[in-house]
Amino acid sequence: MPRLWNDTIQAHRAAVRDAILDTTAALVADHGLLSVSMSQIAESTGIGRATLYKYFPDVEAILFAWHERQITAHLAQLEELCDQPGDAGQRLDAVLEAYAFISHDRFSHDHPGPELATLLHRGAHLTRAQQHVHDLIKDLLTKAAATGDLREDIPPDELATYCVHALGAAGSLPTKAAVRRLITVTLAGLRPPS
Repeated sequence: MPRLWNDTIQAHRAAVRDAILDTTAALVADHGLLSVSMSQIAESTGIGRATLYKYFPDVEAILFAWHERQITAHLAQLEELCDQPGDAGQRLDAVLEAYAFISHDRFSHDHPGPELATLLHRGAHLTRAQQHVHDLIKDLLTKAAATGDLREDIPPDELATYCVHALGAAGSLPTKAAVRRLITVTLAGLRPPS
């Protein structure tokens, strides 16, 4: 098969898959998890049911794939911030701020709803992602500690755990201003004691 044809087929499959994920998330957000069927997803996506079943066996599988895509995009965003120019302290601040807003936004209008938290947040993919975030933060903390800008009485591994849990609380805050205050308090906890 010619390369151009193969690339076109792959692009089409990726576009259909993304449309299925986006449509399912929107339907669940509008109607609730238990009210969405594979028939509704196929119809709303503009594909046949047989085509839909070639991609996914059920609604739950679609939602796990949607969630994994979201997590992958968030990790890419954090990795990009880790690699940006500037000293380790600046990159750490940027990563922690981004992580806090990711945590806050996970229940925004783009998310299919809080009823999915139990379903989506129990998979091994989430455990791996949380460990990845922890490791990114730990690496930046280790680099920032070398400059003397961070407290030295607590190991970077423990500080990374503190950051992940503290900023994960942003998901329950009502406003972006509250998230900014949480970021300020978390960053203050990383500084050397006076």
